[in-house]
Amino acid sequence: MDLGIEGRTALVMGASRGLGLAIAASLAREGARVAMASRSRERVAEAAAGLDGETAAFEADTAHLERLVSLPAEVADELGPVDILVTNTGGPPLGAALDHSHEEWTDAYRSLVLAPRVLSEAVLPGMRERRWGRIVNVGSSSTREPIPHLTLSNANRMAAIGFFKTLASEVAGDGITVNTVATGRFATDRLAENWGSWEEMEKHAAEGVPAGRLGRPAEYGDLVAFLSSDLAGYVTGTVIPIDGGLTRST
Repeated sequence: MDLGIEGRTALVMGASRGLGLAIAASLAREGARVAMASRSRERVAEAAAGLDGETAAFEADTAHLERLVSLPAEVADELGPVDILVTNTGGPPLGAALDHSHEEWTDAYRSLVLAPRVLSEAVLPGMRERRWGRIVNVGSSSTREPIPHLTLSNANRMAAIGFFKTLASEVAGDGITVNTVATGRFATDRLAENWGSWEEMEKHAAEGVPAGRLGRPAEYGDLVAFLSSDLAGYVTGTVIPIDGGLTRST
């Protein structure tokens, strides 16, 4: 199936490992030029070198909003103007409702809400001019069913949904789609850290998942690649779950 994104330029945040790396791999396989951003230049450069296709590595930390303002222009200089933006902007620490300091709340808001907003603002003028663009937000199933001990993620990812749904309605007429993927349990380092180890994750994390297993990062990357495609031009303003049936609510 031709997704129609060969030669498009994609910017994928958090692309040095896990779901971000899987997304970059899927987009590169479909012929997109992929800018891979991460806090660690060394790690993201190594990840980019391991992919087939045209890729480039960029150092960027979502805690530094000023850096994100200039990042899309740097990508444009090296690979071309950004057609596809994937806002995979991190996971806050675990904690109950009142466990976190005000500083931790501010950090989570900066990473999960302000960073996507800054990046979107930076790429939208060009997308509007070209009458084509795709923004895909890496979200969480917690926006439908809050997850215990993930307070910062639960609260701020819901705020991000409000932003992206509003944005989607404003740019749909410009040929730009904006969607969020509600992420379930995938076999990644991040999930293993939450469970304490890979062994504990593999032993227990799939419990309660009707599919009976954890998701594979490649499956996630392929969904994002489809949402980034010409074929998904009528899909916008949505929150799409990918969780093996874990989320029971409608």
